Amino acid sequence: MPLASGREFLSIPGPTVIPDAVLAAMQRPAVDIYSGPLVALTDTLLADMSRIFATAGRSYIYAANGHGAWEAALTNVLSRGDKVLVLESGRFAIAWGEAARMLGAEVEVLSGDIRRAVQPEAVEAKLKRDSSIKAILVTQVDTASGVANDIAAIGKARDAAGSDALLMVDAVASLGCMPFAMDAWGVDVAMAGSQKGLMTPPGLSFTAAGARAREAHKTANMRTPYWDWTFRDGDVHYHKYCGTPPEHLLFGLRAALDMIFAEGLENVFARHRLLAEATRRAVGTWAEGQAIGFNASEPEQRSDTVTTVVMRNGASSTAIADYCRDQCGVILGRGLGAHEGKAFRIAHMGHVNAPMIFGTLSVVEMALSALNIPHGRGGAQAAVEFLAKSVPA
Repeated sequence: MPLASGREFLSIPGPTVIPDAVLAAMQRPAVDIYSGPLVALTDTLLADMSRIFATAGRSYIYAANGHGAWEAALTNVLSRGDKVLVLESGRFAIAWGEAARMLGAEVEVLSGDIRRAVQPEAVEAKLKRDSSIKAILVTQVDTASGVANDIAAIGKARDAAGSDALLMVDAVASLGCMPFAMDAWGVDVAMAGSQKGLMTPPGLSFTAAGARAREAHKTANMRTPYWDWTFRDGDVHYHKYCGTPPEHLLFGLRAALDMIFAEGLENVFARHRLLAEATRRAVGTWAEGQAIGFNASEPEQRSDTVTTVVMRNGASSTAIADYCRDQCGVILGRGLGAHEGKAFRIAHMGHVNAPMIFGTLSVVEMALSALNIPHGRGGAQAAVEFLAKSVPA
């Protein structure tokens, strides 16, 4: 008999659980888009997005998903024929590079390992060999692989190589969950989406532009009307969205950012670190059975937002995900790309707390037992014991 009645547990890495306060903020009538409170709201959102990115530069809001922000980032700073270096650590930087290729850039991939982070020394060596590279594309966290890259180290590698390449970072799966210091790390362009750590429904995306990016923008010839920063910098409020503002999503974003700032960014980061490590303690215990394991092979490179669990010895990730959904109402992330049918993903990002993590981990452990998949016993308990020791009474 299925036990899936009750509130569904959404444990996928985007869209994540939307807080009730965010949903409530969106339940209101439409307002005038040309003057009054919506104009003031835009001003606060743009300023606070720069605060989240940790930049003195300008931020921009789009009615688009993250793929839209990829295009916005590229078209505002690149010209056709520019050479772009893509740093591989999973699926999404590669896809961003494909977008750049379609827009007219020359794209080269610095091949990596889906199980490991980008090696900064390899970036430095490549940039020393090739001074023609205009931009570097990298993800802070690849949501398919669960690997976290050291963006600060990559920025230092770029500088050590004496390269003028723009460092462009996809922070979709990290912003609002993990430290991101755009200016301090030498990031020139950053982008993100609303549906993960920012706890807002899908449909908004963001770019942030530093001084070097804005200089490159002046001569970029990929620019298009919808994404263009110059157009959006105008005094007319309507122009800041290149059309009608997505006002109800903006109301939700305002509530989400208020929640983040009320908790405090450092507290948000600490919560994510603890819940991620609790998840890793569970997976590490289950891995003793040799049928499953971490995709990210190096412990220090495992992200604090999503854990990708790979199957071994013919075990089925699809069976695990189906069981969790159908029998218990827990929705796990499925494997993407090369991991399709061979991995599942446990998200621990955004509006998430210990009971939610415990519930998800317990159901996964139940699935492993029900499906007779070999695993170390007591993974969920290992998570409980870790947090019991880590969170003071």
